[in-house]
Amino acid sequence: MKKRTAIYPGTFDPFTNGHLDLVRRGLRIFDHLIVAVAPSPKKNPLFTVDERLALIRETLKGYKRVSMEMFDGLLVDYVREKKGIAIVRGLRAVSDFEYELQLALMNRRLSSDIETVFMMPSEEYSYLTATIVKEISSLGGTVNGLVPPHVERALRKKFRAQ
Repeated sequence: MKKRTAIYPGTFDPFTNGHLDLVRRGLRIFDHLIVAVAPSPKKNPLFTVDERLALIRETLKGYKRVSMEMFDGLLVDYVREKKGIAIVRGLRAVSDFEYELQLALMNRRLSSDIETVFMMPSEEYSYLTATIVKEISSLGGTVNGLVPPHVERALRKKFRAQ
């Protein structure tokens, strides 16, 4: 039987419990999931790609069917290179849908054999974004329960250094 690999792309700046929730859900459907970290310099990330990968590795160290790496360039090319069959994207609210639909349709136009699978996080993470996590942390608030403990420590350290 052919292994079903999906790519879960994103900036993951930082990796949240909502992201972790989608990884877990994705593993119910796919044999292998690749968390693909985009550099996203336009977003002015707080963490470098290497730091984000290290945080994700620590979070997912017990997950045998998940790998993580950096990717740059056209997503459909990356998916093909990795022999993936699908792209996993999270939808928190209706406001996410229009943008994600545009991306999915363009990806389908570029490569009709790659599917996009939209997944909703658990209700407890439906409002959670990495941007909100960074803002709370930057103002000295706690993000306990929103990110893994080592990510919370990394956020505190990063904001103390600024």
